[in-house]
Amino acid sequence: MLIKVLFFARLKEQLGCSSINIELVEGSNTENLTEQLINTGSAWSVLADDSVLVALNQQQINDVQRLKNGDEVAFFPPVTGG
Repeated sequence: MLIKVLFFARLKEQLGCSSINIELVEGSNTENLTEQLINTGSAWSVLADDSVLVALNQQQINDVQRLKNGDEVAFFPPVTGG
């Protein structure tokens, strides 16, 4: 199944891209996606940071969610104001 992955703010800068499409096996979840990305290379270890937030189809999630073909997953740092 094909998943669109978006990166925002400092993650986009650190990874050098704002989006990718990734092929995952059926039955994969957001944790599997994150692990696969982290295993891509050392730069991707930024996604292991506990402060990184995840959204599935534009809804922030706090636990592991099963993915389906065509889903959009976004990774972004916490938003701070001031």
